Amino acid sequence: MPKLKIAGTWSGVLEVELETWTLRMLREEVAKRSNCGIDSINLICAGKILKDGGDGQEKLSQFGIKNNSKILASRIHAEEGKNNLVLLLDERQRASKIALIKAAATALAQRHADGSLPVEDFNIEVEDQSGQKVHLGSETDQRAVMMGLMLHANGKRLIRQQNYIDALEVLSMGEEAFSLCDPKVIELIDNVPILQIDMVWCYFMIRDIRWLSEAGKRLEMARAGIERAHGKDSHRLRLLQGGRYPEVALRLRLELLEGVVAYHSGMLDKSRDALTSAKAKFIQLQVPDEALSFVMSMGFKERDVKRALRMNNQDVGGAIDFLEEEKAKKIRKREEDIRRRNEIRRQKRYGLTPLKKAVDIHRLKDLVSFEFEKDLAAEALRRNENDFDQALNDLTNPETKSAMQVHIETRKRKRLRKAAESHIENFVRMGFERSRGTDVIYILRMARLAIHRLTMQSEEIPASAAGTEANSSSAANTGAAASAPLPDNIGSNMMLDLIDDVEGLPEGASNAEVRDVEMEDELSADIAKADALADYDIEVNIEGEAITEYLALVESAGSSRISGQKLHSQ
Repeated sequence: MPKLKIAGTWSGVLEVELETWTLRMLREEVAKRSNCGIDSINLICAGKILKDGGDGQEKLSQFGIKNNSKILASRIHAEEGKNNLVLLLDERQRASKIALIKAAATALAQRHADGSLPVEDFNIEVEDQSGQKVHLGSETDQRAVMMGLMLHANGKRLIRQQNYIDALEVLSMGEEAFSLCDPKVIELIDNVPILQIDMVWCYFMIRDIRWLSEAGKRLEMARAGIERAHGKDSHRLRLLQGGRYPEVALRLRLELLEGVVAYHSGMLDKSRDALTSAKAKFIQLQVPDEALSFVMSMGFKERDVKRALRMNNQDVGGAIDFLEEEKAKKIRKREEDIRRRNEIRRQKRYGLTPLKKAVDIHRLKDLVSFEFEKDLAAEALRRNENDFDQALNDLTNPETKSAMQVHIETRKRKRLRKAAESHIENFVRMGFERSRGTDVIYILRMARLAIHRLTMQSEEIPASAAGTEANSSSAANTGAAASAPLPDNIGSNMMLDLIDDVEGLPEGASNAEVRDVEMEDELSADIAKADALADYDIEVNIEGEAITEYLALVESAGSSRISGQKLHSQ
């Protein structure tokens, strides 16, 4: 009688009549031996899920099942059923959200890669593992990398929320974005292979065997990509990280997934080798209680300590050094973020070039180093599309220099009035009288000027300004402030200090762009929360359980194979 080799929820050999047994009969027999309901069993043969045609009368031979065919029995997980139900019920809503994520990532990458002025008070920049800013290839490459990084970060957040189906779609878009880069650029970084591992992790958590062949291909590409970026046996990464071991958890996940794919493909020896190696790494990553307690007693948080010990191969001294370095990096990053936000706010005040680009801050610094006044240098760059030489010519030409000075003062005065009017309108909308709102704005302006006096380092307030302020104060007290002119002789830096963000878009900008602010904030927050080692910082609890489960399956399937060979020889 023909024999079928069963593995999975139950392992063994069944004798069946291929022309008599139906698929339902086989499923009932396997379910009974697996101690579960018939509806919770999937049968897979040759990489395909076996399904009834409807009447349930198809014989096993009609499915291509032959003597000694291998059948994988897998349990249908409740999470899979839940995800599939959500997918059916909310497909339209999900598709809409995925489209919004892609559109927001595209818009952010466009603004932050091509020199356009960021609408936000931050800028998305690509950094290496040491936190240094890097520019990869052309503007197109830079934009594609930014988009890929944002989508990858968003996908990882969805994975943490156990929303694996949505995560898979977002990660697929991230992979597509990275594919737009020059391959030579992509080979330098490990982001793409890590994304591929994350995609296969989603396949694994969804437990859909249909992705088996695709999972194998992605893991092969991921292993090759990691070796290319990290060097053989992670030698290059070890040098860059000062002898540390940040990648162990990532490699554990890679080997686990390779073992799972090999098992479901019937390659038991390969599966056993991969899972055994993953188990050794899992043991290596277990943090000793005494080491954890000792380092935490120095004031560090538990999660940070575990991360430090794992990445330093449980070396306490190395973990403490790592934590101190990370602490210093965070302080530097906060300072850099504050500096960059202030820089972007200044960029907005300088206006846009004719081609709607921001003033190049680096070239502006170069011009200021030649002792040109900052606002004047910025205007020269703005007019000349950030061309350094043309800007220098304008700054050294008395006629163009004078014209630029007039333009700057006119623009500042206009924007200051606009800011004051905007504040006054807000007070009126709140129910206050216009004259009272004008008085409040005036008082705030005087307070800002007073603070500026106290904190000023290099610029002196002209004596005549004080007299003007006194005269204006008198006008305010008599109720004439609503029509009083703004002081004409306030210093240029003081004038800028009075301008708030309420004046809206910079000169040359357009209100035409429609933005999904909420989605853009979500994407940028995902990037902001991540650090250079976030991709390696994996809690391996689920991985540990999966390693144990699949090693048991491999041993069970191996024993069944040996038993079947003995029976056959008898």
